[in-house]
Amino acid sequence: MRAVLQRVSSAAVHVDGVEVGRIGHGLLILVGVGHDDSDTEVEALVEKIANLRIFEDHEGKTNLSLLDVGGEALVVSQFTLFADTRKGRRPSFTDAAAPGAAAELVELFRAALEARGVPTAAGRFGAGMQVSLVNDGPFTLVLDTDQLPGRRP
Repeated sequence: MRAVLQRVSSAAVHVDGVEVGRIGHGLLILVGVGHDDSDTEVEALVEKIANLRIFEDHEGKTNLSLLDVGGEALVVSQFTLFADTRKGRRPSFTDAAAPGAAAELVELFRAALEARGVPTAAGRFGAGMQVSLVNDGPFTLVLDTDQLPGRRP
């Protein structure tokens, strides 16, 4: 799995002009699912994200986690995070999971984050979405479960 985390003061997602999710202070999380991913990768990524110290404390140091600050999360499926652009001019998405499997794992990701105490909102899987955000920092990170400690190489 891959995730792009953007620390935000607010974010929203619309489908066909209708707002389907909105958060205040927290993280916009774009989530991509690979064809080899399972609930094991979901749990590893959620654990990392919920506890990653990327929010500022009272001294302005990034010492606090999403849980520490009572932040929210907006989870948006993003299969294009598995784009392979090494050949030609058109990206290949063969490393992305099939839609059914990906939808299930994205929902499991959202639910696991919420189960840890993070209020969550979500986009609509497979829909054309318009995402708006106010990036706080800006502060953006890219996480890949293959790069987490104890994960497969």
